[in-house]
Amino acid sequence: MAVRRLAAEQPESFAFTSENLAWAKKLIDRYPAGRQASAVIPLLWRAQEQNDGWVSEPAIRYIADLLEMPNIRVLEVATFYTMFQLQPVGKKAHIQVCGTTPCQLRGSEDLIRICKSRIAKHMHEISEDGMFSWEEVECLGACVNAPMVQIFKDTYEDLTEDSFNRLIDDIAAGKEVTPGPQNGRRFAMAEGGQTSLTEIDDNTKGELPFAHVVDGAEKASHAFAGASINGGGKDYDGVPTPAEDAVAKVKAEFASRQDKNAEHAAKPEPKKDTAKTAAKVEKAEKKPDEPKPVSKAKPKAKPAPAAAAVEEKAPETLKQARGGKPDDLKKLKGVGPKLEATLHELGFFHFDQVASWGPEEVAWVDSRLKFKGRIERDGWIEQAKLLASGEDTEFSKRVEAGQVASSKSED
Repeated sequence: MAVRRLAAEQPESFAFTSENLAWAKKLIDRYPAGRQASAVIPLLWRAQEQNDGWVSEPAIRYIADLLEMPNIRVLEVATFYTMFQLQPVGKKAHIQVCGTTPCQLRGSEDLIRICKSRIAKHMHEISEDGMFSWEEVECLGACVNAPMVQIFKDTYEDLTEDSFNRLIDDIAAGKEVTPGPQNGRRFAMAEGGQTSLTEIDDNTKGELPFAHVVDGAEKASHAFAGASINGGGKDYDGVPTPAEDAVAKVKAEFASRQDKNAEHAAKPEPKKDTAKTAAKVEKAEKKPDEPKPVSKAKPKAKPAPAAAAVEEKAPETLKQARGGKPDDLKKLKGVGPKLEATLHELGFFHFDQVASWGPEEVAWVDSRLKFKGRIERDGWIEQAKLLASGEDTEFSKRVEAGQVASSKSED
């Protein structure tokens, strides 16, 4: 991916329209005070839609002021995500071609070659008529429908050289286009049709058992590409789109299943032999109750009550090390430079101080450390007693030999 930079030529200013500004303020109000930066992505997207499909430098500054963010923070977001265009794009379509491995294996290089021959030789260049531009991007998230492109908010999947050329022709001619798979399949369904969830539930009440169907009424969602591309529905010449053909097949199959279910429901249920059933019930009622078996299992022991929390007691502390020479507390396992500095701030400089802590003192110190439970877990008291008596521990020997990186002991 190329380094993303702002366009050399920029407009003098940017401001939301009154309608967009009202929308932006309503969005910002969703977040608590001090968290309004969470709205930066939708605001940048709305600015891009208002500004003919690209984000200008004045727009970045405008949004930074609106959200009370440093300009550089908004710039970082705008330059990180390829969904934001940083220079002018084609008026009818800016085509983003996925070039990641699945799409490449399925023919994205052919789509890029078409972009180079029909739109412009290089990415981000605008076609001679000003209507189109293109770029190669990383994964667009529909690998099963590879190869695919994204045009503003919409994706067009399962493309071939012919269907991609036809898509460009339709957009150029002002024909209506339908997002989604371009080979007739529904979403990511197997190309041969539905293979699971084929049973009809009575709760569907005659509706298709799918949350949503691309029925040819889908519309390209960008508002700044011209009314012609936003029409949705059928092709310009009245020929049904591949998506419409697929939906027609689904509806026909669903109707066929409904007919079969109706036939099944119309068949009378076999009569049950009520006399035999009554005899079984009477026999069961006369049968004497059997004594319940006595369990030989031992009763479960009640769980022991949780240990009461140890009360805290402040240990004896020092304002400074005795003689101005503190012990090297990093010889205690689990103590690094940062933790040693914290212990000094609390007034602990020597091994004998640590060795004298009881449970109450440990609880007091532990509550003031970032890493709770470390004192007992790493055995500070036992180590400190040995070191205070002049002996060494295995860990202190390694520290003296330089075999332990003290910064790692605090991980």
